[in-house]
Amino acid sequence: MHVKGVIEEDFVNYKVPSMFINTCFCDFKCCTELGLDIGVCQNSPLAQSDTKEIADSVIYKHFTSNPITKAVVIGGMEPMMQIGEVTALISLFRENGCTAPFVIYTGYYPSEISKELDALRPLGNIVVKFGRFIPNKPSKFDDVLGIELSSDNQFAERIS
Repeated sequence: MHVKGVIEEDFVNYKVPSMFINTCFCDFKCCTELGLDIGVCQNSPLAQSDTKEIADSVIYKHFTSNPITKAVVIGGMEPMMQIGEVTALISLFRENGCTAPFVIYTGYYPSEISKELDALRPLGNIVVKFGRFIPNKPSKFDDVLGIELSSDNQFAERIS
C-alpha cells in the first residue's frame, strides 16, 4: 500500500487503541469548495511528505503482533482516492481471520461515494467517518467513533 506513514499506536482517532495509516492523495475539496488556501488543512504538511510503499503483509504483521492495538484507522488524506489499495489491505486481514474494525476517515458524504461504500461493505466490521472539515464550525462528539470531531457536519456510521 502507498502511504505517507503508519502510526503503530494511535489513541485519538477511535475509541480503542488503533494503528493509523496515512494515505497519500487528496483533492483538498474541503478547502477548495470554500475558496480557502489548502494551507489551512491540517493535512497540507502531510501532503508534502514522502510517499512510501509498504507491503500489506508487513502492515498486517505489525498490527497482529501488537497486543495494544484493536482497530485500524485509515485517513490522513483521502482514503477513497486509494479505494483499491484500501480494500486489498482489508481483504488480506479478513482472509487471515482478523475481524478487527477498520475505520476510514473520508471528507466525502455517502451520496458521493456509493460505489466505494459498496466495495467496503462485504469486508465486514467497517466504520466510515463522513464529511468535510469546515473551519469555525463547532466540534461535536461522535458516539460511533467515541471521539470529538472537528466540525459538527461530520459523522460516523458503521456500514457493515
